[in-house]
Amino acid sequence: MEITVVDDSSTDGTQPYARGHNRFPATHDSKMMHPRVSVVIPTHNSERTIDRCLKSVRDQKYHNVEIVVVDRFSSDETVEVARQFGAKVISYNGIRSKSRNMGAMSTTGEFLLSIDSDMELTTHVLSECITKSTHFDALILPEISVGEGYWAKCRILEKSCYIGDDFLEAARFFRRDVFQHVGGYDDQLEAGEDWDIHIRIGRAGYSIGRIEAVVRHVEGRLSLHEAILKKYMYGKTLNSYLRKHSYYARRQISALRFIDRRKWRVLVRDPLHLVGLIFMKMCEWFMITLGRLMMSGNHRFK
Repeated sequence: MEITVVDDSSTDGTQPYARGHNRFPATHDSKMMHPRVSVVIPTHNSERTIDRCLKSVRDQKYHNVEIVVVDRFSSDETVEVARQFGAKVISYNGIRSKSRNMGAMSTTGEFLLSIDSDMELTTHVLSECITKSTHFDALILPEISVGEGYWAKCRILEKSCYIGDDFLEAARFFRRDVFQHVGGYDDQLEAGEDWDIHIRIGRAGYSIGRIEAVVRHVEGRLSLHEAILKKYMYGKTLNSYLRKHSYYARRQISALRFIDRRKWRVLVRDPLHLVGLIFMKMCEWFMITLGRLMMSGNHRFK
């Protein structure tokens, strides 16, 4: 097990790696029959879910895989759990987008997969990604939610409406050279970095496809308080993405973004959770807006 400690606590606003440099080291796996996939997972106090996440990667039908966990100095057992699964662990004091890039720099695979610590891959995700990568430069992995309790069921209903929506889904699997060419994730974004790289890859002329195997987003026993507090924190960091991609962002953060004429049958079949979903999304939209206003006010009075 390798543990590397990197400090990125500077606040001068500069990116640690200038765009245009070879930030992501070259790989020699391209001639292999089974090219390596590097899975990068940012973590922070993720012991509740990281075990299931890493187990799902280990249990893939495709086996030429390396795992890099980029941990933001967790105070729980996250690092110990990652060590048990044989992951390379990097301790790194940076925001999520920087952690994803730092992880990518430390990998050797021809392909990169970026996931969160509360995600589980179904068993054929990587094998299907490798098959589809002969036709596409980046791939969307459809996500569904799993969890317990009323509000988790509302989230499950919401996520079911996003599958196949090009505005709301984002690529997570990349050819390494494509990831490198667009400069990786935008290090200045704390929210929306996954949508941002998806947009930039498309604008650069690369092809983006979609697999059928799903990724499970583990909600646990979600509470309304937990859901809206997360959106408040999200809103406090969203203004940079909104300034960069205002056309996309208006739809992506809409309170009613889950309502789509193609999905109405899914919604009306579950009226109990539809009512809760509408209420939850209105609360989340309010908290996102509040977070944005708080940050705008702070910047105004500095």
